[in-house]
Amino acid sequence: MKTYERFLNYITFDTQSDSHSSTFPSTMKQLKLADKLVEEMQGLGISDASRDANGYVYGTIPPSKGSEGKPGFALIAHMDTALEVSGNNVKARIVEYNGGDIVLNEEKGIVTKVSEFPEIEGSKGEHLIVTDGTTLLGADDKAGIAEIMTMAERLLSDTSLRHPKIIIVFTPDEEIGRGVDKIDMSKITVPFGYTVDGGDVGSLEYETFNASEAVVKVHGVSVHPGSAKGKMKNASLIAMEYNALLPEHEVPSCTEKREGFHHLSSITGTVEEAELVYILRDHDSEKLKKREEMMQDAAEFIKKKYGNSTIEVTINQMYRNMGEEVMKHPELIDSASKAMEKLGIKPRIEPVRGGTDGSRLSFMGLPCPNLCTGGHFGHSRHEYVTVEALDKCTEILINLAAELA
Repeated sequence: MKTYERFLNYITFDTQSDSHSSTFPSTMKQLKLADKLVEEMQGLGISDASRDANGYVYGTIPPSKGSEGKPGFALIAHMDTALEVSGNNVKARIVEYNGGDIVLNEEKGIVTKVSEFPEIEGSKGEHLIVTDGTTLLGADDKAGIAEIMTMAERLLSDTSLRHPKIIIVFTPDEEIGRGVDKIDMSKITVPFGYTVDGGDVGSLEYETFNASEAVVKVHGVSVHPGSAKGKMKNASLIAMEYNALLPEHEVPSCTEKREGFHHLSSITGTVEEAELVYILRDHDSEKLKKREEMMQDAAEFIKKKYGNSTIEVTINQMYRNMGEEVMKHPELIDSASKAMEKLGIKPRIEPVRGGTDGSRLSFMGLPCPNLCTGGHFGHSRHEYVTVEALDKCTEILINLAAELA
């Protein structure tokens, strides 16, 4: 089966995770894809393929003849999709792209415009897989899953392809930061791995953001508006005032490359209670600490103006920059680079403006650089991947296995 055919199958499964859920995985619908993958893996000859009670899928590709003594490696991808846009009832189609804007949905006026997404012009001459604009596509990270599965099929059916032992792991809930919360490390009997969760072909990443979350709760006083003078404290207005105290240009829409940010991801409120949830990101851990202090300083200003009981800020640590660990193992980057170069692809080593399961796994004893999947514009209704990119990323994985054999 071709990689794009697998991908088109996987995106029919709605696997959106839910940050407000207290279950694990956060949505039971993720288990439907997990079970499908186990069934498929067993059909390919991965006899130990299984799904545990927490939704993790594990399986082992035995080493090829002559590579039994090699340490082996893991390949990890996540099954869930992002919260920003629905992943239900994805209507995908393949577009032969020759340049210009792409009309995703004429009726609703949803268009991927070159003026807004100029990178799309780099895919001229390729076959784009897009949606009808009402959902995301799910290339993040079902493209990674499809590439790993197609690699597995190739390695298991062609005895001429050299490879060490490969542990496959598919995780739930990566998009909400819980992707390795309940992972069974005893099943990953190799010294290192790679997450297959990157972007355009050729991207190779071993630095991520340091990440934390700030939850800001504002407590107001509700009084009838007709007699509120000097008595009412409108929590929603105070929340807006709090946000206005933060640097307006240090947000995702104004930053790039190694620039960090604070991002207001949700806001709810009434007169009596309001809540703001921010994600804080920076590649430099000291700069992230300053962002956390900034959030507390803004709260102190509000307290002085409205009283100490008005506001509280809770900072939750999420993940760290995996570069601290991966840079201790430069051979992992060298092997991945060679796997790309054999295909005439020039590796682009760049920091991730986000995180992967590897961010935490690298501090759990499994250093994990991140490999490209070919996807573009993740978490968006404009998300796409090309048929050609899916094929190239699959070949990169096959070459990587040969490099490590």
